[in-house]
Amino acid sequence: MDFWPEFLASSWGKEFVAGGIGGVAGIVSGYPLDTLRIRQQHSTSGSAITLLRNIMSNGGPAALYRGMGAPLASVTFQNAIVFQTNAVLCRAFDPSATDNRPPSYKAVALGGFGTGALQSLILTPVELVKIRLQLQDLGSSNNIDLNSSRRGPMQVAKNIFKTEGYKGLYRGLTITMLRDAPSHCFYFWTYEFMREKLHPGCRKTGQETLRTMLVAGGLAGVASWVCCYPLDVVKTRLQAQSKFKFQKYSGIVDCFYKSVKEEGYRVLWRGLGTAVARAFVVNGAIFSAYELSLRCLNNNGGFHAENTI
Repeated sequence: MDFWPEFLASSWGKEFVAGGIGGVAGIVSGYPLDTLRIRQQHSTSGSAITLLRNIMSNGGPAALYRGMGAPLASVTFQNAIVFQTNAVLCRAFDPSATDNRPPSYKAVALGGFGTGALQSLILTPVELVKIRLQLQDLGSSNNIDLNSSRRGPMQVAKNIFKTEGYKGLYRGLTITMLRDAPSHCFYFWTYEFMREKLHPGCRKTGQETLRTMLVAGGLAGVASWVCCYPLDVVKTRLQAQSKFKFQKYSGIVDCFYKSVKEEGYRVLWRGLGTAVARAFVVNGAIFSAYELSLRCLNNNGGFHAENTI
């Protein structure tokens, strides 16, 4: 009975809950744009508006949220691990960091790099299931596994495991790690740098305004996507393939080569506009929800109006 009070009294518990709240805020606010991004990356033609109309006409508004259960179910744990791991690694890379002395920007960047690499182990199966669900109504003409048609995330995951084993669930692990390590490096570094620029001294006091959280978080998300977007396009195309269907791409390099050869270099940036718009909204929500939740859990919630806008 004393578990939750003791859990929330610890820094790990507070980070866990705040990270989960931030993750949920990010998923709900940005999932429709994420579905549109995945469709753009996998499609060989069509503008964002055209694809959006097709999604709405075929499945209605609910189609924009298809597959959300997989990331939403794991987002509390995943985000708690991400934020907590980053905090631990930052202190490891800068042992002189304390509550009153934030870690150096170098430590933040290295901590983010390590966090991205480690979280790929959690994220790869989740994103694999999400991508299969988001693309499931495109049919066999687009090399999508039809066994996933009209099924939920657990059913899709079980089907992948049954037909392809653990290796199938981790299809795309290498490309996910290559994407997430540098992207998280830019992600956390940009947030720390921009919050300090927008609200000088806030890295020490932790009292930046909501506006600062939203803008700094949004810019952090944009930076993390721009630096790794071609890798994300390749990841989407590789994870969309099923082992028992015709595999157009044999690996990362082959996917790069064939995609560029058939569609030009612009294919590596297809859907970037959608991803950037989503990244600003989602990561502004994530960091704001995370920071505000952490303040409340720390009983630091004297939110005066002039200090929160």
